[in-house]
Amino acid sequence: MPDTLTLIDNRTGQEYTVPITDGTIAAIDLRQIKTSPDDFGLMTYDPAFMNTANCRSSITFIDGDRGILRYRGYPIEELAAKKSFLEVAWLILKGELPSAEELQAWTNDVTMHTMVHENIKKFIDGFQHDAHPMGIFLSTVGALSTFYPDAKHVLDAANRRLQIRRLVAKVPTIAAYAYRHHRGLPYVLPDNDLTYPGNFLNLLFKMTEAKYTVNPVLERALDVLFILHADHEQNCSTTTMRGIGSALSDPYSCVAGAAAALYGPLHGGANEAVLRMLAEIGTTANIPGFIERVKQGEGRLMGFGHRIYKSYDPRARILKEMAHQVFAVTGRNPMLDIALELEKIALEDEYFVSRKLYPNVDFYSGLIYQSLKFPVAMFPVLFAIPRTVGWLAQWEEMLLDKDQKIARPRQIYTGVMERHLPEFEKAAAGKPKA
Repeated sequence: MPDTLTLIDNRTGQEYTVPITDGTIAAIDLRQIKTSPDDFGLMTYDPAFMNTANCRSSITFIDGDRGILRYRGYPIEELAAKKSFLEVAWLILKGELPSAEELQAWTNDVTMHTMVHENIKKFIDGFQHDAHPMGIFLSTVGALSTFYPDAKHVLDAANRRLQIRRLVAKVPTIAAYAYRHHRGLPYVLPDNDLTYPGNFLNLLFKMTEAKYTVNPVLERALDVLFILHADHEQNCSTTTMRGIGSALSDPYSCVAGAAAALYGPLHGGANEAVLRMLAEIGTTANIPGFIERVKQGEGRLMGFGHRIYKSYDPRARILKEMAHQVFAVTGRNPMLDIALELEKIALEDEYFVSRKLYPNVDFYSGLIYQSLKFPVAMFPVLFAIPRTVGWLAQWEEMLLDKDQKIARPRQIYTGVMERHLPEFEKAAAGKPKA
């Protein structure tokens, strides 16, 4: 016998049975629960989608209580230890890790698409010198839809694959050009001899040298950061990507919209807030006083706690170890000592443990970005580069899901039900009440 849920409407005494599938009931099944034939039927009310599944997905699995994150079934710890970002990108997009031949072809495809049209540079030049890099990034990605009008044919599988290759290849170039415009530096051409993260470092930091030399430790650190940020289930920006994509918009417009969601301080800007907090604390001696102020509601412990994770974020564990490797090259970030001591105290304090406030990915990522000499304005852009892969995988999965339609939530109307302009009052008075 299939799993079911029996509901009794106490307004009418009527009993209803609805099926349970994968631990959920279909919201549309509640529509049958009515008080009269002309009643619309019951709806669910779930602000911020706290307990609503809006899709079926085979891409990313998260168990927040146990601190588990897997891409296509593979633990994030294993992928971060042994795989490159482009291998993980293929896994997320295709469902399986690439063979040696597939990886070589994929790498070549991405490498051959890293250049952008010269007019893109002119487009970026139109921004103020002090424009925020994320604003430049999302605007430029959206503008790509006018350079590739064929991208609107989203139901053509071959066309989708072409646009996916273009986007994965070009977002680092656009991100680097946003950075160099922000710094008043000339743009640098991609170097096809370098890896995906190595070329990005070249695009960012090359000056007058004939060939940019990539530090392997920093290159690997960036690769791991990209892997950790590649996808994270149905977060705000991914939900935005799916919502825009449900209207069959082209992928460039969808990614621009998703990046706009990531731009928000509650999403892509969280690691910047961690750095501000650590700077405010100043020294390890000030940590106990800061902790007490947080307990009194006079501040927030940034980088701790997560909407999904109720234990230690597995990505934070990886970055904590990676931070030491990076600092061995760049010099120790003085804020690391504050971060480590803050983490130690918080994890031993019953106030934070009882509330399941554990370090998340933002707690250490900002320290690493800062040590790589990125200004804080670049942090959400660095997040957007790898997350483009996850957005695209989620977008294509949505397009191929026969259950999906154009996104259109319902609402509970709370406004005035009916009123009239003075010149229509008499006519309205003669009409029967609705």
